[in-house]
Amino acid sequence: MSVKDYTTAYPKWNAEMKATHKILVPDMLPYHFAIIERVMRLHGYDLEILKNKTRTVIDEGLKHVHNDTCYPCLCVVGQYIDALKSGKYDLKKTAVLITQTGGGCRASNYTPLIRKALKEEFPEVPVVSINFSGLEKDSSLKIGAKLFLKLAYAILYGDTVMWCYNQTKPYEVTAGDADAARERAVNLIADKFEKGGYAKYKKVNREIIAEFARVERRREKKVKVGIVGEIYVKYSGLGNNELEKFLLSENCEPVVPALLDFILYCIINVVNDAKLYGRGKGTAFIYKFVYRLVRRMQKNVIKIFGREGSFEPLHDFEHLRSCADKVINQGVKMGEGWLIPAEMAALAESGVLNVVCAQPFGCLPNHIAGKGTVRTLKKLYPDENIVAVDYDPSATKVNQENRIKLMLATARENNGRINN
Repeated sequence: MSVKDYTTAYPKWNAEMKATHKILVPDMLPYHFAIIERVMRLHGYDLEILKNKTRTVIDEGLKHVHNDTCYPCLCVVGQYIDALKSGKYDLKKTAVLITQTGGGCRASNYTPLIRKALKEEFPEVPVVSINFSGLEKDSSLKIGAKLFLKLAYAILYGDTVMWCYNQTKPYEVTAGDADAARERAVNLIADKFEKGGYAKYKKVNREIIAEFARVERRREKKVKVGIVGEIYVKYSGLGNNELEKFLLSENCEPVVPALLDFILYCIINVVNDAKLYGRGKGTAFIYKFVYRLVRRMQKNVIKIFGREGSFEPLHDFEHLRSCADKVINQGVKMGEGWLIPAEMAALAESGVLNVVCAQPFGCLPNHIAGKGTVRTLKKLYPDENIVAVDYDPSATKVNQENRIKLMLATARENNGRINN
């Protein structure tokens, strides 16, 4: 196939396929996708979140993606290829889906990379894009206003589930209670989407929090460890070698910032572009309105956490922005840009002094805005204990965990010193 043929001749998603095709989705956001999967099914999409996480997935990614491509792309492609080879799916009635922000990182180019990986063995499988940047117009999933709104609420509720779970699991008296509460919360949310009431987000958030608050927990102090970094390896168990589970096994409490912070980060960057570069002022006006609306919802959820009292509240995004300004300019917005040091600073200010900065191979903005700001952060917060951990095909899980164990040894020593 010539370059010209490759860029124009590929299977394209169309509206008729909704009734015939199963759509495979990489397991990037375990908490949020569990809800989004249910929402999409209610709208007639046969969505399946892939759970294959063996070494074969990484090997397939290495075979089908150029070595210089970033590690998240390798994981995503490998998960697709491994699933399609499993024999579980009718290849003539299967599609794969990827989200795109339209930003400056490689993720905005994943669609052609995935097509190239699939074209030899699975030429009939279309690659479907979800984006709001005008990319892949001939093969994108058309999201109407009603579904878009539901997906936005799903993200909000996914954050609450994740936040409560991570403050419950390390302290549960009876093993498995936190997981049961998580399942009940997801079912509760799905029921709201199915029967109505999903838009009453204050009530729904109170009910989610109540599910976890009913779990009996030990009253003890554990080392809290924040997880920041590139969005895929920050949340995906495949990408970060089950970092949250490892921290739990080390008797720690994982603290993972909300996905909504990344959404607000993407929105406010458009507003910042207009301020800094005089670009897209009309679009920025609309985004500014959306930003105020979403942040107001976030502030109300924070108030609910404060009134309920069982869990530490989420970070306020405006506080994150003020934290960023202490470290780096908000014009640094490639990839996760200024959001990474902002989260590390906000974690320190909320008493979470131990941080794993998850850095995938090939993510230059993450290394600059992540590892590159550690020295400044240490000057601002002398007790902050940060370890940058690289995730790539050649980095062994043992080496990654040993680096984190060294950080935890320092954390426990610091805790003893501070408490005394």
